[in-house]
Amino acid sequence: MCGIAGEIRFDGDRADVSAVRAMTACMADRGPDGEGMWSDGWAALGHRRLRIIDLSDAAAQPMTDDDSGLVLVFNGCIYNHEQLRAELSNAHRFHSHSDTEVVLAAYKRWGTECVAHFVGMFAFVIVDPVRRRVVLARDRLGIKPLYLSKTRTRLRFASTLPALLAGGDVDTGIDPVALHHFLSWHSIVPAPRTILSGVRKLPPATVRVIDASGTSTDRTYWRPDYARSDERSGWSQEDWLQAVHESLSTAVRRRLVSDVPVGVLLSGGLDSSLIVALLAEAGRERIPTFSIGFESGEGGEGDEFVYSDAVADRFGTDHHRLRVADADMADVVPRTVDAMTEPMGTQDVPAFYLLSRVVAEHVKVVQTGQGADEVFAGYAYHRNAAAAAEEVVDGFSSAFADRAHAEMVAVLEPDWLCDRDVSRELLAQRLTEPGADTPVDAVLRLDTHLLMPDDPVKRVDSMSMAFGLEARVPFLDQDFVALAASCPPELKVRGGGKGLLKQLGRRLLPTQVVDRPKGYFPVPVLRHLEGAVLGLVTETLTSPESRRRGLFRRDYVDTLLREPNARFTPVNGNVLWQLAVLELWLQRHGIT
Repeated sequence: MCGIAGEIRFDGDRADVSAVRAMTACMADRGPDGEGMWSDGWAALGHRRLRIIDLSDAAAQPMTDDDSGLVLVFNGCIYNHEQLRAELSNAHRFHSHSDTEVVLAAYKRWGTECVAHFVGMFAFVIVDPVRRRVVLARDRLGIKPLYLSKTRTRLRFASTLPALLAGGDVDTGIDPVALHHFLSWHSIVPAPRTILSGVRKLPPATVRVIDASGTSTDRTYWRPDYARSDERSGWSQEDWLQAVHESLSTAVRRRLVSDVPVGVLLSGGLDSSLIVALLAEAGRERIPTFSIGFESGEGGEGDEFVYSDAVADRFGTDHHRLRVADADMADVVPRTVDAMTEPMGTQDVPAFYLLSRVVAEHVKVVQTGQGADEVFAGYAYHRNAAAAAEEVVDGFSSAFADRAHAEMVAVLEPDWLCDRDVSRELLAQRLTEPGADTPVDAVLRLDTHLLMPDDPVKRVDSMSMAFGLEARVPFLDQDFVALAASCPPELKVRGGGKGLLKQLGRRLLPTQVVDRPKGYFPVPVLRHLEGAVLGLVTETLTSPESRRRGLFRRDYVDTLLREPNARFTPVNGNVLWQLAVLELWLQRHGIT
């Protein structure tokens, strides 16, 4: 795990090494164990290193290949690197045991098709001087980020958006379409956009090739069909359950590759509990597990320790509880916002920040349960997908959107309004693409491949990497996701959603963990705003910076501030908190 950065010039000038050095330094938290720089005329690359496997100096990045002249920076983990090393050893003499060298050797052999051979999470950039091109790639589910700032004369890239800002010369104007998405989908801005006009994201499962003139071509290299396959047409429910069990077990075992202990973020829900059970099934003992809780209040119950304790007791884990007092949250929120690679308005982001801070004192690698809901239909809007294509777009919009397009007039100043419902247009485009057998399939595909990378995945990566903690996500194993995509929807939506996972849970887990109402990461103090947190929200939204920026209508903000706990999104987020996080993020990152 690392942070990567770089600049590529298209105008004949030398790459700005000082800008790359500033971007790299900004990501010290992501890679606290070392740094590296490389430059050669038109290109400069930087790297921050997090050491979780004992590697020699030969594995240092940026990594060069003397024979081909290739130079690589890589962020992530290739879980099948041993298999690839064996396959590539006849043509490549390996000097280290690193994933990075495996990626370099794979590119030498297969070119841009190398991504099809990787099992894991990754973002990488290769400078190919012989072909005078640069290759950028991101993993299939978008677990590892890659932010881009491109002008007519150069491209800059980094693992975080704030790192690009540290390099300077970024258009920091607000993107009105991204703002529409942010306000429509509880702060989700899907790739390629970000909230800033001058910054974009490489989409998941994408290889981008940029030539020396700056011309680029994209290829989507993985897109599972959400359809029934002939080979599995005769499977019974028990066959599917066995396949899910085996595939998820493999995914969990793959993510044990490390020279340091691997823990689990144990919420007490079904998903993280299954990971603990499967690790125990694989022979792991005294698994480090970590749970967080908050004070209960008008915003709801503040912890789910009764469930996480039951799992920890069942499997004899080395369990750690963290309880956070409301009084501590006002100080934590600004530091959490600093760690956000993009503004994130869901209430559980500070919870992941605090939990990651504690976990990083014990382990450097954890597995988490993110992605299970999107992959296996855990939400009500998955189960309620309508029967016709047009209806499913309307149904998803009404169930998922925080506000309708018509409401934007009351929220935003006129300069920031879109003249059409750009968020619904994007939903309609993605929901009606071929390759999905049923409306449920279409909704699950949309959620997994468009929305999820910029919601729970981005949230966990940003908060964990703020403390040099690597979070691995077995429910987003590519083989597991492809299996789930082919699974009949009725098996997924059964029993209130995640039917097969619940059935597996009944065989492996305490009953009370499985047969319970669906829980969320509860942070009552950020749902029911009062005290110091409300003071911070008020100060942010009434500040001179906020007034000069002029995103939100003053009458709308003033109404919310008079009744700070009167408006909630469909997923029970406080509407006022969502606006405050955006404005606070812009201020904390120096965007005027």
